[in-house]
Amino acid sequence: MDIFYLGILVFLLLLAAFDLSVGVANDAVNFLSPAVGAKAAKFKTILLVAGIGIFVGASTSGGMMDIARHGILHPDMYAFDDVMCIFLSVAATDVILLDIFNTLGMPTSTTVSMVFGLLGGSTALAMSKIVAEGQTYADLINTDKALSVIIGIFLSVAIAFVFGLVVMWIARLVFTFNYKKHLRWSIAIFGGISITSIAYFLVVNGLKSASFMSPEIKGWIDAHLLLLVAGCFVATTLLVEILHLCKINIFKIIVLFGTFSLAMAFAGNDLVNFIGVPLAGLESYLDYSAASGAAPASYKMSVLGEPSTLPYMHLYLVLAGFIMTVAIFRSKKARKVIDTSVNLARQDESEEAFSSSRIARRLVRNVLHTTSVVNRYVPRRVKVWINTRFNTEEAIIDDGMAFDLVRASVNLVLGGLLIVVGTSLQLPLSTTYVAFMVAMGSSLADRAWGRETAVYRITGVITVIGGWFITAGAAFILSFLIATLCHLGGFAAMLAVVALVVVVLINNNRRFKKKNEGETVDVLFRQMARSHDKQETWQLLMEHVRRTQADLVAFARATFNSITEGLTGENIKVLRQAAHQVENERSIWKRYRKKEILGMRKIDHLLAVEKNTWFHLGCNNASQIIYCLKRMLDPAIEHVDNNFKPLPRAYKEELMPICNEVDSLLAKTEQAIRTGNFADADVLLVDGNAMKSRISQIRHQQQERIQREDSNIQVDLLYLNTLQETQELISMTRHLIRASKRFQQ
Repeated sequence: MDIFYLGILVFLLLLAAFDLSVGVANDAVNFLSPAVGAKAAKFKTILLVAGIGIFVGASTSGGMMDIARHGILHPDMYAFDDVMCIFLSVAATDVILLDIFNTLGMPTSTTVSMVFGLLGGSTALAMSKIVAEGQTYADLINTDKALSVIIGIFLSVAIAFVFGLVVMWIARLVFTFNYKKHLRWSIAIFGGISITSIAYFLVVNGLKSASFMSPEIKGWIDAHLLLLVAGCFVATTLLVEILHLCKINIFKIIVLFGTFSLAMAFAGNDLVNFIGVPLAGLESYLDYSAASGAAPASYKMSVLGEPSTLPYMHLYLVLAGFIMTVAIFRSKKARKVIDTSVNLARQDESEEAFSSSRIARRLVRNVLHTTSVVNRYVPRRVKVWINTRFNTEEAIIDDGMAFDLVRASVNLVLGGLLIVVGTSLQLPLSTTYVAFMVAMGSSLADRAWGRETAVYRITGVITVIGGWFITAGAAFILSFLIATLCHLGGFAAMLAVVALVVVVLINNNRRFKKKNEGETVDVLFRQMARSHDKQETWQLLMEHVRRTQADLVAFARATFNSITEGLTGENIKVLRQAAHQVENERSIWKRYRKKEILGMRKIDHLLAVEKNTWFHLGCNNASQIIYCLKRMLDPAIEHVDNNFKPLPRAYKEELMPICNEVDSLLAKTEQAIRTGNFADADVLLVDGNAMKSRISQIRHQQQERIQREDSNIQVDLLYLNTLQETQELISMTRHLIRASKRFQQ
């Protein structure tokens, strides 16, 4: 029995190590996004600053794990086997959910994941106790904490977004987008306020739980807080002015200092989200082991309701800091989560990761209407002056930057201040939610959400916010189910949970790796976006177009074969898979086309004029190929799904030679486009034209068949549609060959 619980404990500690990795990957968006988006330094330098902050924050943490020990459940009401069951369910849920969100590149709250995981697991065990022992839910669960987290979601979203919008708007009025022209008198005051605010945040939030922060030190700081803040402001204002006169970029200092402070505060305060549950499990095991002969089903965990006496706590904290620091340097998923936030806040147009939604379209329409009404009452001179302050054409956004250093500074300073104010007012603001929504509010104020991008950006924000609520619900339900399973199934169920976690993690990492391997075309686009050499951009654009068009033809070939196979073999599964792939390809192609249009804008003007016609013809033909496949698929799916009569043997024998010829044509077309070798293009055009003529003859025959009274109208119309769309597919392929040849040569 003890050996089994020891095994569970070891697995909890292993999950803690993994949870530290996936947790810091997700929460990296909180402190890395501003510096990465504004490119305040090289990426490795930013990681180094954040890594030092993480290690210092974790190492100096006071190790306050109260929320995991007795913040949700009342431990004196639970036995040892109960809490081990709960802790296993929470740890498994936390790792699975965070890894899924990281794989999707979506930021979420580690605090919400842990709190609602604890609530779900505790509720599962509480239900059995209520039934068996007649206790009430309030006796077993601390419902106030869960309610505070829910309130914190709404408060964080609303407060952070509004303040981010207002403060960034004011900051832009002061500095404008050409901020280097307006620093003479404003930079010292702004720098003094910013650095003082960050330092205040560092002391109040970053060091509040540090081991060296004794009650005496905290009392002295509280007694002299106003004097310390005033002194810091005066000193930093003078220092900033001196550094500015020495031609040092103050904004970069603010951003890097803010990154360090937020990383340190994150590691010191959010560490409980990753190791709190496993360490509570370790303390429970040590207490149970000390009580020799005690039964795990009856030994109450009152020890968790008392101050922690876990030995070697500082060693655990240092080790946790080391794991988190290594993870932030090595995690590819962290960069993906950061990219989601950065792209939603990007100043210029780029690849949009989200599609539009009905809610977003309605919001944009209402905002535009409201803005037009307000503009009627704003004096013309005021509007002209505001527009001069918000002239985005003067924006100082260097290569690789998503937004400028002014916005990055505002995001970090304001995020820290809101968290500090929320803490002092006892408002349960979430660090993740504050950091993300401040960034979204500031991007709106900066007019980054233009009419061309607003619907996509708003959809992205709504998706992220929806994910936060999904995190809460999913954590509760999944932890509840796992805890119930472990409680009813015993050792075997716990082993099954261990296996489930391992399988899910392996599967997620395989998917992530496979997805990254398939993003070579997007790498080309990013190179195009960064390039300022028109000739280099043209070469990259040609390669991008060549790959996308060749991939589309390969897709058309595979899909056409699937359609004919599913139709002739009455395989509805193959047809449905093809339909799903066509819809996916259509959305992918739309994104690729937009990317390539952005690339066309960056090449030489005369070259663009020469190639524009062939570029757009190629794009249109590629789109028509997709629609052609869809028009072929829809009636085929309807026919087979309704179990109508299959194609007669004579029709199949007539169709298959055509299918083989189409397959050969598409294969040769793909090869020509992919290699850029169009030596046989004329032959392909002639062959395609001959195939169209043969299909025309068969179509006329089929039309005559339809006129016969003994024919099956459903079958005949389906076959006629297949022939028509096959002919159209050949025609569009011929046009694509011609357009691709003229574009590349």
